[in-house]
Amino acid sequence: MALSIWEALAVFAAGIGAGTINTIVGSGTLITFPVLLATGLSPVTANVSNTLGLVPGSISGAIGYRKELKGQGARILRLGAVSLVGGLAGAVLLLNLPSDSFNMIVPVLIGIALVLVVLQPRIAASVRRRQEAAGGDGPHPDGGPVLLTGMTLASAYGGYFGAAQGVIYLGLMGSLLREDMQRLNAVKNILAALVNGVAAVFFLFVADFDWTAVLLIAVGSTLGGQIGAKVGRRLPPAALRALIVVVGLVAIVQLLLR
Repeated sequence: MALSIWEALAVFAAGIGAGTINTIVGSGTLITFPVLLATGLSPVTANVSNTLGLVPGSISGAIGYRKELKGQGARILRLGAVSLVGGLAGAVLLLNLPSDSFNMIVPVLIGIALVLVVLQPRIAASVRRRQEAAGGDGPHPDGGPVLLTGMTLASAYGGYFGAAQGVIYLGLMGSLLREDMQRLNAVKNILAALVNGVAAVFFLFVADFDWTAVLLIAVGSTLGGQIGAKVGRRLPPAALRALIVVVGLVAIVQLLLR
């Protein structure tokens, strides 16, 4: 479907906004997806085109956060492996399951993630106390089986739709890892790129794309990824946590009103 000049500009601007907010927090899909629907694309075509278009933005954001990624190679490999599996599973679900039942669960998942983000300092401190009391030296460097399971499920959701996927990632990692939020945000960008990438590759073989929309979002989100990296790394942990909560609440409201 051919886009008018104004529709093309709107999609491009949405790509910049999505790339920026995805790098800082997540939920950029809540900007691009409604815009794509407004241009007349079907929900599935809009979703798969958006997924592919946001891959360069996630990579751009990860490059912008490259300093915070130092020393996290092993963590990224482990979490990246389960994210790839979950992302592929979510992509398969998108094309094989009705969306109504799954979408009813999404606001609940985001709400749980927000609670984890708000309570993250207390939860992390409690986990450390319990493990140290049991003779350990602190939290598992990769969160153990609980985090791996949670990240697999969150990635399946990301491959399916992905709105507020970053919020869920940060809620899980922040609660179970003894790590600075900015460094976790850097990992989040890598994992989002992996999930979007594996889902996009799957969609290339089985779904229809609007390639104009893909290109506009890709270019816009790449620019937005650099903007988001510059803004996001300057936020103190409390401000970053507050922004995550605000974006997550907006995501819940928008999903419930869809």
